Order: sequence, then C-alpha cells, then structure tokens
Amino acid sequence: MEDDKGCRGHVLLVPYPSQGHINPMLQFSKRLASKGLKATFATTVFIFNSMKADTSPLVGLDTISDGYDSGGFAEAESIHTYITRLEAAGSKTLSDLIVKYQSTDHPVDCIVYDSILPWALDVAKEFGLVGAPFFTQACAVNYIYYLVHHGHLRVPVESLPVCMPGLPPLELRDMPSFIYVAGSYPAYFEMVLHQFLNTDKADWVLVNTFYELEAEVVDTMSKLCPVSTIGPTIPSMYLDKRVEDDIEYGLNLFTLDKSTLITDWLRSKPPSSVVYVSFGSLSSLGRIQMEELAWGLKQSGFQFLWVVRASEEDKVPKHMLKLEADDGADHDEKSEKSLIVNWCPQLEVLSNEAIGCFFTHCGWNSTVEALSVGVPMVGMPQWTDQTTDAKLIQDVWEVGVRVRVDEDGVVRRGEIEGCIREVMDSERGKEMRRNARKWKALGREAMIEGGSSDKNIDAFVSKIKNRRA
Repeated sequence: MEDDKGCRGHVLLVPYPSQGHINPMLQFSKRLASKGLKATFATTVFIFNSMKADTSPLVGLDTISDGYDSGGFAEAESIHTYITRLEAAGSKTLSDLIVKYQSTDHPVDCIVYDSILPWALDVAKEFGLVGAPFFTQACAVNYIYYLVHHGHLRVPVESLPVCMPGLPPLELRDMPSFIYVAGSYPAYFEMVLHQFLNTDKADWVLVNTFYELEAEVVDTMSKLCPVSTIGPTIPSMYLDKRVEDDIEYGLNLFTLDKSTLITDWLRSKPPSSVVYVSFGSLSSLGRIQMEELAWGLKQSGFQFLWVVRASEEDKVPKHMLKLEADDGADHDEKSEKSLIVNWCPQLEVLSNEAIGCFFTHCGWNSTVEALSVGVPMVGMPQWTDQTTDAKLIQDVWEVGVRVRVDEDGVVRRGEIEGCIREVMDSERGKEMRRNARKWKALGREAMIEGGSSDKNIDAFVSKIKNRRA
C-alpha cells in the first residue's frame, strides 16, 4: 500500500466472503481511499489465501476468520452452521484486529460491514466506533425485507398485488424468491431479514445504488433509517475516471484467462450485434434448461458470447461446444461462429461496442454493470433478489424484458428466441436502448464531483475525518 501518513481516519471494511459481495465493497474502499481515508479491506483467511489479488495500492488488506480457514464455506455442513461459526470466529478476530490497530498510528475509526453480518456492528459499538452496514442489493429489495422483518408484510403473502412507493404493483413472481416461494432456503431468508436486527444503532446505512435510479424507495427508506446511496460501485474507469488506475475490480476468486481470444473475437463484430450470456458465479441451470437456452440462442440468429463455467459444460449440447471455429477455419467461417468460454472480464465485455444485449440472471452486480455501461437486458432470474431486479429492469427502468417460465418451470427455446429478438431487433428494443443510455448517463452523473452519490460519500468521509479533528 502507498504511504498513508497523510491519511486522517481509518475505515475497516468487512465483506461477506463471496465474490459478489467482495467486488462492490472493494470498489467503495478504493473510493474512500481516493478521498484521503486509510481503507483496510478485511477478508476471511480462506478468501485471502484463495484470491488472485491485483488490488489498488490505495487499499490495505487484512484478515479475520470465519472458523474455516482451510476450506471456507465448502467445509461447513450447512449454511446455518457456516453463519453461526462465522459470527463466533468473526466477532473475536474482528475485535483482535481492532485491538491490533489501536497500537499503530492509524487506529480504526469506523467499521463498514456487509449488511448480512450484523454482529460486526455490535463489535464496532463495543469499541466506540462508527458502524455502517453496506447493503449490496437494490434499495427496493432491501425495503421489502425491511417490511417483512418488522411484520408489515406477512409471508406467505396474503394480499396481492403488493404496493410500494416508487414501484408498480408487485405480483408474487416479482417478489424475492424467499417470499415468492415461501419456505424456500430458510437459512438464507433468515440471513437477509437479520440485516435489520440492529440498524437502529447504525450511524450510516450505505446502499449500492444511486439516488436517481430508485428515488422514491430511497426517500421512503430514509424516513426509517439513515440511508446513503453510494453507487454505482464499479471501477471508476467506467464512470467518472477520478480514481487513479481503477480499471478493474482487482480481487478474484476465479482463475482469470488473460488471453486476447474474447477481445479479438469481439473486435471483428459490428456494433450492437452480439448477445452476451452469463448467469454469474453461483447460478446452476438444469440440463433441460441449458439445452433450451442453447437452442434459443442459436435460433435467434444473432451471434453470442456465452459464459459457461467448466462445472456446467457437460449440460451444453455437444454440437454447441463445437461452435468455435477450428484453428484451420478461414476468416469468413470464424466470423460466423459464436463463442463459448468458461470465464470473461464481464465489465470489459459489456462495455464493448459489439454487445447489443445482455442475457442475464439479473443479479444486482450484473444489473448495475449493464445499467452503468448502457446495455439493454433479457432477464432470466433464478432466485433471491433476481426476480425483483427483473421486474425493475422491465417495468421501472424499461431497459429489458423478462422471460416467461412454463408450467414445468422451464423457459423454452421459443421464448428465449423471441425475447432476444425483441431487445435486439424491434422498435421497443430501440426504446430500451435509449433508456439504457439515459441510465448510463445518470449513473455517471451520480459519481462525478457534486453528484448525488459523490456528495453522500463526501459526507461520510467528512464524518470519519472529523472524529480526529
């Protein structure tokens, strides 16, 4: 880390140990450091030892324990067992970390913690520190969970549609999956509700969104707790370009393919001609669904770049895996082929002018990335917040369409083909593209000097610095 003698105020940031939670908080760390705070990012020992780090010199790294230092989550018998042990080991080792820094020139002033780790706020308050949960999902989703936690929305939902400020009426399929399918994944449902166990004691409530995107919901939640929007939390190069050398997230739990295959392939494509397909680092589709997706993509008539994790490849029809041109194929043959890869640098791909549409699971990070670079979407949500994000994408921000699922729970090839064609080649698709460009501009404006998120971050930084004044 660069010399931090000039820093006034020290923030210790504690993410939930998974890639989708690490990325946005790490970006927020860089933003704080660029504004003169000392930022230390504390991952679990297992994550620290597993990651392929190329982090900003602005941000320091340290560790706490989840109780599974050699194997992480995979070692635990269940999610409930993991969360219980993470709280016990995490509370102790976070306390130890705070004590360690007390004897340095930079004692900790504030703990920013993933909102699904509410015990971190208890630790912060034991030491008299500022405490701020960091919510990694849309404000609308957070508000739904808030209502359930406080008994204002009962599960199973008894009355439909559900009406909320700033949103169209929500049917059951538009709710987060833990509510949509009552009783599913009880340990995860408890975890997202427990985000609000002690937020009344928090000094700030940080949310990875920007005000213009969810204004009415933010205003409503702000009456209940001290909400500050601080997003989009993606590398500065794609927004305001004010954080030096911030061109990628910089901390990965997956092996990165540094080859130029993808960029070379995209470079050969016309603008807005390629469908980019990815379902994130966790989603797993069934064999029938993978086959329907493969055929739907092929039948759409558009070239596509499809990310299929190595563990999922055996579900892809064999003929599809041969889509890439052989080494001996001529240039014309190669130009007609689509591309299937195990991993790709998503933001870099989404920002490429060849991409015309993002076929996505609607995870919040992926949604924010697409909005931030102005790419319309076809949403095929799987679980948790993704169903609500898909509703926002289609009916609030109007930057995409959501696929329809049949009575067997499968999205058929004809539906996939039709949705892709609607986004890529219809009058409505042109309107989606215009809306996507609008949200891209508004996301950038939120992060430039004096923008809504920038002002909130400045206020946060000022509070931390003034503790030392």
